[in-house]
Amino acid sequence: MPYPTDRDRDRPWVMRTYAGHSSAAASNELYRRNLAKGQTGLSVAFDLPTQTGYDADHPLARGEVGKVGVPIAHIGDMRRLFDGIPLAEANTSMTINAPAMWLLALYVTVAEEQAGQAGEGVRAKLAGTTQNDIIKEYLSRGTYIFPPAPSLRLITDVIVWTVHNVPKWNPINICSYHLQEAGATPTQEVAYALCTAIAVLDAVRDSGQVDAADMAKVVGRISFFVNAGVRFVEEMCKMRAFTRLWDEITRERYGVTDAKARRLRYGVQVNSLGLTEAQPENNVQRIVLEMLAVSLSRDARARAIQLPAWNEALGLPRPWDQQWALRMQQVLAYETDLLEYEDIFDGSHVIESKVDEIITGAREEIARVQELGGAVAAVESGYMKSQLVSSLAEYRRAVESGERTVVGVNSFDTTEPSPLQAEGAKAIETVDATVEKQAVAALEAWRQQRDNAAVAEALAALKQAAATTANLFEPTLACARAGVTTGEWSGALREVFGEYRAPTGVSAAAMAGEASDLSRVRLRVKQAGDELGERLRILVGKPGLDGHSNGAEQVAVRARDVGFEVIYQGIRLTPAQIVAAAVQEGVHVVGLSVLSGSHLEVVPEVVDGLRAAGAGDIPVIVGGIIPAEDARLLTERGVARVFTPKDYELTQIMDEIVTVVRETHGL
Repeated sequence: MPYPTDRDRDRPWVMRTYAGHSSAAASNELYRRNLAKGQTGLSVAFDLPTQTGYDADHPLARGEVGKVGVPIAHIGDMRRLFDGIPLAEANTSMTINAPAMWLLALYVTVAEEQAGQAGEGVRAKLAGTTQNDIIKEYLSRGTYIFPPAPSLRLITDVIVWTVHNVPKWNPINICSYHLQEAGATPTQEVAYALCTAIAVLDAVRDSGQVDAADMAKVVGRISFFVNAGVRFVEEMCKMRAFTRLWDEITRERYGVTDAKARRLRYGVQVNSLGLTEAQPENNVQRIVLEMLAVSLSRDARARAIQLPAWNEALGLPRPWDQQWALRMQQVLAYETDLLEYEDIFDGSHVIESKVDEIITGAREEIARVQELGGAVAAVESGYMKSQLVSSLAEYRRAVESGERTVVGVNSFDTTEPSPLQAEGAKAIETVDATVEKQAVAALEAWRQQRDNAAVAEALAALKQAAATTANLFEPTLACARAGVTTGEWSGALREVFGEYRAPTGVSAAAMAGEASDLSRVRLRVKQAGDELGERLRILVGKPGLDGHSNGAEQVAVRARDVGFEVIYQGIRLTPAQIVAAAVQEGVHVVGLSVLSGSHLEVVPEVVDGLRAAGAGDIPVIVGGIIPAEDARLLTERGVARVFTPKDYELTQIMDEIVTVVRETHGL
């Protein structure tokens, strides 16, 4: 994440994210356009195969390539992405986690090629950020590869290498953003993000690769990326609490005496999953209020702000929609006087009381996690994940019961037709289906023209180093220069570190209350089971590389609460694996959750696979951000029901699933 200089610290950095651009060439053109205007902060979102360490031709990558970001498979792709853009003059934010070391190695290599020199000269000029926060991936986003311990080692090695070699680089951007989307309360968001920071800083300190005197340099390069929800006062107080606790931890635990190094440097993206499909025009005012919550309090003001587009609950935003979000920031920064005063909340007893409440709760939760052995142990035990699943379940219960109002969804839902969604309007961006085929063909051509002997030698050296305690960045640089691909780099480390499947948190989530609707559906589930002579079973599946598991987990929890036997194996499954599990478990219905836009590719494969396995009578339902036209196509392909964000009442969804089962069996 690019950060302004100290003299600009009171003005949020205006930045645009380029999510949705499916090729290096498209993104490069946008970068060039902004570079010509003097806007040198670049933001690169890598797509799912890259994020999870797969090449475009891997079976799990089907339907994912180029949907929401730029697919980067090797040094050739990185050269093309930044062709004509002098990296020594840019400030680049890379939204990348599990393969952060790999993508940074490609970036550094391209920068050195551009400068015609390797080593200190150009490296000292490079500025930017790698997100590189793997802890939150186990809890929310799902783009992890390896078990927590080796993943933490990769993070540590990146931090150490950059502190010694690329001093202007922010090697980790601890990301609580997805924690809130996974259900975190403000207290949990602060606590779990700081627990991650403690785990990372402890690992760096204990690695012996950084002198104690240099820990201030490490702390000074740590940044955060947080979420801003719509509860304005609460979100603002959260950031004031965050700022104070970070200062306290870095001073007392790590002995950092430099106040500037202890400053909480954070960027914000306001809550995307809080946007609604129903009356989506209301999302504009939600976005503005969420932006204000992290910009009004000068003493805890965001250093960078990203805003989603109004229509992200419908599908990929168009360039015009992204521009609208950018203009919101620019109006605040350049037209209003909101940034010209001292902190206008200082002295407010209401604000101080709420800040103290969050600080107290966060301290208690941090202590609880430390008692469990720290963030890594709390991931492996499933503690933090189950807490988030329970918190999100409580939020959904409050929305469904009407205790929490969501305008246009559970109240004030009468509406005039929206001109933004008028008939004939192309309300969302679509990605050309040929992008994936082109990426696969280009990957095959790359493998044929490179020096494969050099590739094999570099990969062998990487595996050899991984089996020791050596820093892995230099062997990774060697792989980048040799032409190794993303899938090959991660595959080599998989052989040494193994793969990992994180706890889902579903079994430990709190049970729902005894609402009347819940009791009624529970009775229907029991009656249908009695008529069939066995308990109803549902398989909840996450096909492909999409790691956004919140919806699947909440469906699994509610299905359990109404009496279904639930089979949920977590994320990252092929259609064939889902089919095999459905047949083996003898389920009565398969529910698929897809948020990455790959539904038209992977869902029909499950339907066809069940038919081929002689289980075509098992109905398939789908949930996710699915445009109306795509929903129609899925129905034509044999999907029994399609649910989208407007279907927010989970108990009603369960009721409809029972109806599907009864229809299928002629009950």
